[in-house]
Amino acid sequence: MDPKSLDFKTSWEYAPAPEGKEHIKINARYEHFIGGEFVAPAKGRYFETINPATEEKLSEVAEGSSEDVDKAVVAARAALDKSWSKLRASERGKYIYRLARMMQERAREFAVIESLDGGKTIRESRDVDVPLAIAHFFYYAGWADKIRYAFPGKTPRPIGVAGQIIPWNFPLLMAAWKIAPALAAGNTVVLKPAETTPLTALKLAELIQAADLPPGVVNIVTGAGATGAALVNHPGLDKIAFTGSTEVGKLIQRAIAGSRKRYTLELGGKAANIIFEDAAIDQAVEGIVNGIFFNQGHVCCAGSRLFVQESVYDTVIRKLKDRLETLIVGDPLDKNTDIGAINSKMQLDKISAYLKIGVAEGAELYQSSCKLPKKGFFCKPTLFLHCSQSQRIVQEEIFGPVLSVQTFRTPEEAISRANNTPYGLSGGVWTDKGSKIFKVSNALRCGVVWANTYNKFDPSAPFGGYKESGMGREGGLHGLQPYIQYN
Repeated sequence: MDPKSLDFKTSWEYAPAPEGKEHIKINARYEHFIGGEFVAPAKGRYFETINPATEEKLSEVAEGSSEDVDKAVVAARAALDKSWSKLRASERGKYIYRLARMMQERAREFAVIESLDGGKTIRESRDVDVPLAIAHFFYYAGWADKIRYAFPGKTPRPIGVAGQIIPWNFPLLMAAWKIAPALAAGNTVVLKPAETTPLTALKLAELIQAADLPPGVVNIVTGAGATGAALVNHPGLDKIAFTGSTEVGKLIQRAIAGSRKRYTLELGGKAANIIFEDAAIDQAVEGIVNGIFFNQGHVCCAGSRLFVQESVYDTVIRKLKDRLETLIVGDPLDKNTDIGAINSKMQLDKISAYLKIGVAEGAELYQSSCKLPKKGFFCKPTLFLHCSQSQRIVQEEIFGPVLSVQTFRTPEEAISRANNTPYGLSGGVWTDKGSKIFKVSNALRCGVVWANTYNKFDPSAPFGGYKESGMGREGGLHGLQPYIQYN
């Protein structure tokens, strides 16, 4: 047979490899988790959470009101005063460690629910999100009885009750990032998950109950923006920890201005990946794909801007286009899928609007030729070529599988363009020269810079940004500091 007559794309299609769902249990209805018990909402209201890949209802969840938030804060304060603050630090560590072990035993269940509720691929949920969430609980369990040694000459103590609001892009991981250090430092928590992805937080509540944590140490109130606003404005809180959009972060700052509440904000990003001519091009292209497309661009630190040195631009773009053609968009539970579903119709509409904006601004649109599923919220991996610095697709966070590409000639030009954005969360540098890595990474005005890799996380490493990407850090010893005050 003549090899030229073969359709290699068709010949190499993968057979379906779906992850099973038989081992998971999703309740038809979920209540708030307050004071160690599941409690019906004060106003009796519920909302649906759906599978964004199929648009099918998964469950209905309690809609929190100010009364529910107040009940949760009162429970958290009682737990702080009567039980949690009276425990030895080593005992608190044992509780956190027990919770981590229980999560580990049910990791597969968490991964499937995360993909069903959020639309991300089972490969990402199974291999990244859930293991990293568990690792954070293990890490901070070890810190619980060592905090006093980390701050020489000071006597650290908990700040009190923390209100925590998490986004839909990493539901379980963001919960771990916030709950684990708060508990290790001796605080109690009221958590509000995103309205579109509440299920893994509520599954975590089941484990918290089974782990026999003192009632009220962790409380989970579900709902939308109004519920979050009620939590932020509650006078009984000592701290607010928020991960989400820059716009909401600014509203939170204004709401708590003049109060005694502390706060940490992990907000939006418009991360730049910089590929120099001496980089390992194939490795860099794979890193770019991993940094923006494998996670549907649903990461605040997603590498959504690409700067390529002019001499290798044609090579990089050719390889990037070839790689996009191999990406599989489809069922998040299929282990072959590279790009899953967009979290909600509202988010898909936002991405679609930005695609039109990019074309109207004069950028060259390139999309993979892949076919999208007929049902669900899906978007083709997209490149915008020949972009200019002033375009909205370059300056504004899209939060989707959309990559804008520009060229540069010198390191100074790349640094200037990368820093020319309101955000400063993360970035990436691709080069074979160690001296260039240090020069460029030190000049980039962002909180995290990866060199010859992207989106690598560890519980011991702090994460956070500058400018409109937020204030404070999460992870590592730095992640404990916002939950501690000194005598």
